[in-house]
Amino acid sequence: MKIIAVISFLAISFLSGCAGTNFVRTSDDQLIIGKTTEAELKAKLGAPYREGTVTKNDQQIKTMSYAYASTSGEAAAPGVTAARSQGYYIFKDVLAGHEFTSSWKQDSTDFDESKISQIVKGKSTRKDVTALYGLPNGKYAYPVIPAQGDEAYVYLYSQTSGSAFSLKFFNKLLVITFGADGIAKNVEFSSSGQK
Repeated sequence: MKIIAVISFLAISFLSGCAGTNFVRTSDDQLIIGKTTEAELKAKLGAPYREGTVTKNDQQIKTMSYAYASTSGEAAAPGVTAARSQGYYIFKDVLAGHEFTSSWKQDSTDFDESKISQIVKGKSTRKDVTALYGLPNGKYAYPVIPAQGDEAYVYLYSQTSGSAFSLKFFNKLLVITFGADGIAKNVEFSSSGQK
């Protein structure tokens, strides 16, 4: 859901040179799933770039996105537009999930998908996952993920490259869901586009 918003935002910013309002990623200690309210987020961050709704697990969830891109910014890879986006999922007025993606050099969220096979359902722990990938770029809880009491680690990367007449979009998303015991219950990976 957020990936689509980021793609369209990046296309617009690529054509205009710069778009959105620059921001610093909100740290995990300031984002408490089930407690941080929509009003608190807006008071701290201001009005979002985009708001919407999504239905997950038969529940309607509000979404808020903050984004910034600059064709003159320093991207992590040559030919890529420097962009970042922070997304929030709000359920019953409180945070149910958040995610961050960046192609800027200083806070790139690119990750090595070749290591995914090392995450074993029913065995790998949160510690195992962070040893492979570092701290997550976001977290999901119910109803963004199916089961109450579970938590998912999110690793997300999006980039736009090319010229105004031949833009290329690439996205990849890794979501590892942990049960209350801290053991991986599910591992989902998706990618689309081309680098």
